Amino acid sequence: MSKELMDALELLEKEKNISKDSLFDAIETSLLTACKNNFGKTDNIRVEVDRENCDFKCFQEKEVVETADDVMDPAIEISLDDAKKISKKAEIGDIVSVPLNSKEFGRIATQNAKNVILQKIREEERGAIYNEYFEKEHDIVTGVVQRFIGKNISINLGRADAILNENEQVRTEVYRPTQRLRVYVLEVKNNGSKGPRILVSRTHPDLVKKLFEQEVAEIQDGTVEIKSIAREAGSRTKIAVYSRDPNVDAVGACVGVNGNRVNLIVDELGGEKIDVINWDENPGNLIQNALSPAKIVAVFADPEEKSAKVVVPDYQLSLAIGKEGQNARLAARLTGYKIDIKDETHAKDTPGFRMEDYMDDEYDDEYDEEYEEGEYDEEYSEDIADTDTEITDEE
Repeated sequence: MSKELMDALELLEKEKNISKDSLFDAIETSLLTACKNNFGKTDNIRVEVDRENCDFKCFQEKEVVETADDVMDPAIEISLDDAKKISKKAEIGDIVSVPLNSKEFGRIATQNAKNVILQKIREEERGAIYNEYFEKEHDIVTGVVQRFIGKNISINLGRADAILNENEQVRTEVYRPTQRLRVYVLEVKNNGSKGPRILVSRTHPDLVKKLFEQEVAEIQDGTVEIKSIAREAGSRTKIAVYSRDPNVDAVGACVGVNGNRVNLIVDELGGEKIDVINWDENPGNLIQNALSPAKIVAVFADPEEKSAKVVVPDYQLSLAIGKEGQNARLAARLTGYKIDIKDETHAKDTPGFRMEDYMDDEYDDEYDEEYEEGEYDEEYSEDIADTDTEITDEE
């Protein structure tokens, strides 16, 4: 029986991640419960469980009195003659441990002890699951779509179920039962007897960040750092990266050879576009990078006000702003700057405007050449009625 019990405890430890020590504690507690149900008290009951072979013994500690007539309460007292049968050295006033026969506990006491053990196993299992997923909070995990609960979705993560709320779902994605899905763990709460409550997301910007951390070795070893990220889930993400090693191209590392790394992430996100740009401590350069693929004539950034004025060629205005303002809106979120975009014609009409106050000398020749060629991106050829456009990260 002891070997069978030990095998069962080892199986529980392996499959349920429940420590044998906590199960031994539960066994001791259950035995004390059985003793209480059988003898009416446990104050003087002692249980010993051998944690090597699962043998256990129960003792009732009694005070030695002179004769049987002096025994007022048999549960706590024993005569000297009876005590000598247990220990020849026993003397009046000593405490002796009297062995108890657990087989005499009875069916009800045994059933109660079993319930205590099962309850402890359930508590430990819930605790182990909570700890496992609490460690994964703010990380990504893979789950399987189970079923719809109203407009929310139940995701099976293996040992627990998670909830993908409606506002954490990407509108352009279609979720189907049995579909495998990588999700970002937003929060893990201890929900008492119901087990952990796990909330996950497909829209959080850190989902993209964690996917890059998994796919890009240079991010894993700390050579490349993700400085900022802005996302409109299901449509487009901008991510700014920085290399601590001058010999390592941060953008190239994230994009990969022939785009293999970034394409894996794009596929995982259902075709969501991803712009990877270089981070720059100079806010003007950073804003210029963030507004790519648009060409910028000049940027004037005010770090104190966290605002910037940007001038673009006339033919690049719609590209800088992007479809429905998305390019400029994401750039504002990525940089943390309020961005005011003007095309060159309207900028020149602004009182007090002087191009030389904005334009970098080294950009002059490159810009003039492109402007004369009249480059234009048809993808962003929407008519823009208001050419004096202000974009903030709050929009």
